[in-house]
Amino acid sequence: MAAKNPQDDVTAGTDLRRVDAPATAGTQGRTVIADHVVAKISGMAARQVRGVHRMGGNAARAFDAVRERIPGSTSTSAADRGVAVEVGERQAAVDINLVVEYGAVIPDLAGEVRRNVVSAVERMTGLEVTEVNVAIDDIHLPGEGEESSGTEPRVQ
Repeated sequence: MAAKNPQDDVTAGTDLRRVDAPATAGTQGRTVIADHVVAKISGMAARQVRGVHRMGGNAARAFDAVRERIPGSTSTSAADRGVAVEVGERQAAVDINLVVEYGAVIPDLAGEVRRNVVSAVERMTGLEVTEVNVAIDDIHLPGEGEESSGTEPRVQ
């Protein structure tokens, strides 16, 4: 049998990536991990950090709300909302958009999010995380409602 190109293990157009070496005599197979799995792990790890109010920017949440109303569309789950990943054969890069609680020290929070995401992704997938980019999209103020309905008049 002719040797296979390692790139043949990943079907073009899919989001599956091989994490370990190609199967050879004596091994029992390959492991592939979908991009959205890495995104969900990253999102859950980021949410565990105190001071993270919500994931994703206002535009991402609005887009998801519209997409959920379209029959047959696939929606971003709450676990990976606000997370974008690039996954290679052995490495991953993560971009995260956050809404933080008022009073959080943003540089400290971003550092803790990075550490938590790197730890979770590397531990659970075996991929090396090359970078975690954190974008603070908004700040949640005390007493501020989640989303205003826009139905209340501005003046009375």
